[in-house]
Amino acid sequence: MSTFERYLTVWVALCIVAGIALGHFFPAVFHVIGSAEIARVNLPVAVLIWLMIIPMLVKIDFAALSQVKEHWRGIGVTLFINWAVKPFSMALLGWLFIGWLFRPYLPADQINSYIAGLILLAAAPCTAMVFVWSNLSDGEPHFTLSQIALNDVIMVFAFAPIVGLLLGLSAITVPWQTLLLSVVLYIVVPVILAQIVRQSIMSSGGGAALARLLSTLQPVSLVALLATLVLLFGFQGEQILTQPTIIAILAVPILIQVYFNSGLAYLLNRAAGEAHCVAAPSALIGASNFFELAVAAAISLFGFNSGAALATVVGVLIEVPVMLSVVKIVNNTRGWYEAGITVRRRSATKKA
Repeated sequence: MSTFERYLTVWVALCIVAGIALGHFFPAVFHVIGSAEIARVNLPVAVLIWLMIIPMLVKIDFAALSQVKEHWRGIGVTLFINWAVKPFSMALLGWLFIGWLFRPYLPADQINSYIAGLILLAAAPCTAMVFVWSNLSDGEPHFTLSQIALNDVIMVFAFAPIVGLLLGLSAITVPWQTLLLSVVLYIVVPVILAQIVRQSIMSSGGGAALARLLSTLQPVSLVALLATLVLLFGFQGEQILTQPTIIAILAVPILIQVYFNSGLAYLLNRAAGEAHCVAAPSALIGASNFFELAVAAAISLFGFNSGAALATVVGVLIEVPVMLSVVKIVNNTRGWYEAGITVRRRSATKKA
């Protein structure tokens, strides 16, 4: 992880301050940017989202799907957490904390929108930053790559139905046309473009050329993320200034779901007898979110000024520090984890 990436939360915080200040002093500029839309898709933000997502997807080698069978237990655990647990647990936490416990402290007209943003945040597993978390926890690189490739394929087909189902349960009218457009615009098209770029570079220059390209694109991706945050908070600034506790309140269900899902994935891998080098990235993939997609979808579905957009941005704000804490936990408990695996194997041997 580069120094810039390590302090991503600091840069995010600075962009929040900058966005609020610019939105307060230059509201006309942000009004013009917000009105640049086609079919409810904001064009400046769409460009920034592509600059965020495509460099990350260039890292993914879908040929790694052939390696899925080598770590089938870890793959199964992660798929269960990502697609059968995380979106639904986040929806439950959203209803509990936002829809009930903290409801009196939030704007009444944004309650459902906040819950929708939390659902969008949890409905897609992280793609790019997982490589960093896996590396920091000595994760098995082939497992990490094959798991991410498989998740990206599933995301193309599962993201819209899961989001539509949970938004419907939240009594939010699902704009299916916009939701499907978001899937095509922010998942399908970037995946295709990224793979075209990857194959072209690999054919002409091999792995070294790809590494050089990724080192060039990574800063572009992060700068695009920060620029998007400036725009978002330029529109959200007045609401945040009048009710600063909103950020802290929205962080509560996000933090709980990260630790719950990572812990569950970690324990299930231990019960299944997977090696720690698989369990660690499995827990991290199970806990982290594809916040770039969540931000884009929230803007497309609900607009810049929505509570949904703000909720997804809170996910960006806390992503790095909370995931680093999960990395520390799985690293510090490696001895405990492997001791349990050893006992299980001895027991199985005696029975045999």
